[in-house]
Amino acid sequence: MKLSLTVNGQATTLEAEPRTHLADLLRGELLLTGTHIGCEHGVCGACTVEVDGAPARSCLLHAGACAGASVRSIEGFAEDPVMAALREGFSAEHALQCGYCTPGMLVVARDIVLRLPHADEARVREELAGNLCRCTGYRGIVRAILGVLAARRGAAT
Repeated sequence: MKLSLTVNGQATTLEAEPRTHLADLLRGELLLTGTHIGCEHGVCGACTVEVDGAPARSCLLHAGACAGASVRSIEGFAEDPVMAALREGFSAEHALQCGYCTPGMLVVARDIVLRLPHADEARVREELAGNLCRCTGYRGIVRAILGVLAARRGAAT
């Protein structure tokens, strides 16, 4: 089928089987390899991208269901100021080890920062529950997100 969608701000039309997973489409057809595939069951969160402004598991979404959608992979956040602050925070808090979960974790972290500006540690941990990290123990990840939240609250006053 001919599939039209917007990927990282660019209108794209390509041939794809309707059952092709969005993760495979991004990685294989569009060569956007920042989206990682982990469990392929929607459990680990490594493949999380933004679809129409909300985090979504790209290993569970069929390409056919994304017709007309706006998709943003980790590569599409290069100029995003919230993502820049999160990348800096992840680095400062040693929230990066192997890096496999990082793209999906950053997409979810950005959603937390924008959607829940007053989130506390418990809420951040709850929101991250769908993204697994086998290396960091989450402490650095949570500290990085809380740091960005605090900085944004301080900038608003």
